[in-house]
Amino acid sequence: MTLTDDGLNRRSAITLGIGTAALVAATASQSNAATEKPVLVFDVNETLLDIDVLNPIFDGIFGTPGRMREWFAQLVLYSQAISLAGQYVPFGALGAGVLRMLGAIHSVTIRDTDLNALRMAIGTMPVHGDVPPALHQLYKAGFRMVTLTNTPPGQGPDALSVAGVGTLFEQRFTVDPVRRFKPAQETYKLVTDTLKIPAASACMIAAHTWDTLGAQSAGWSAALITRSVNAVLDVSGVPKPEIVGTDLAAVASQIIARWR
Repeated sequence: MTLTDDGLNRRSAITLGIGTAALVAATASQSNAATEKPVLVFDVNETLLDIDVLNPIFDGIFGTPGRMREWFAQLVLYSQAISLAGQYVPFGALGAGVLRMLGAIHSVTIRDTDLNALRMAIGTMPVHGDVPPALHQLYKAGFRMVTLTNTPPGQGPDALSVAGVGTLFEQRFTVDPVRRFKPAQETYKLVTDTLKIPAASACMIAAHTWDTLGAQSAGWSAALITRSVNAVLDVSGVPKPEIVGTDLAAVASQIIARWR
């Protein structure tokens, strides 16, 4: 009986040792992920590109200000609704459909010329003025950078390349391969799986709380750029972005300070 007890004690000690080692290793891994520079994953529309340049088109179509923001909010809403419903259409086609829907709501006829004008304007949206210097600052600080957007790639040079910052990004991701719009978890997993990094090694940078929320739910860290039109969702139980700033310059400074 004593021999059995000793054997049990030895086995318990071994098991405890293995468990402790695994716990230490897991804790060390989490600690390293928290202190090492993450891959910075940038949303594109509004985060990097200035969507306010679309305002004149909507003002001309509807004859009243504010319709562009209404259209963009509905576009985001229905992209998420379509994903929840298990459907998928390209983001551009959805944008055109939402514009026609908005026309029906406000009794305004949407012509093909209106759709073409919007399509051309979207394809030539400029970057925000704070974006190039902040991106260069992050690149020089040693951060890997990629983009993740709902918008599929177009023909010819994109806005980031035209602005001279396209080469700063290691890869450009769109949601097309998974046929789900952000904040569906598959979109964030696409990035980490492709880059072969753990979720804790990615940081989402976006101008929309729904995007930072989706990323954090996938195990990422997140930074929110408010740009004076967005804000943190302050609800108990809902994760808040670790970094918040009014523009990319403010966010970049905090990122560099956090992950020196």
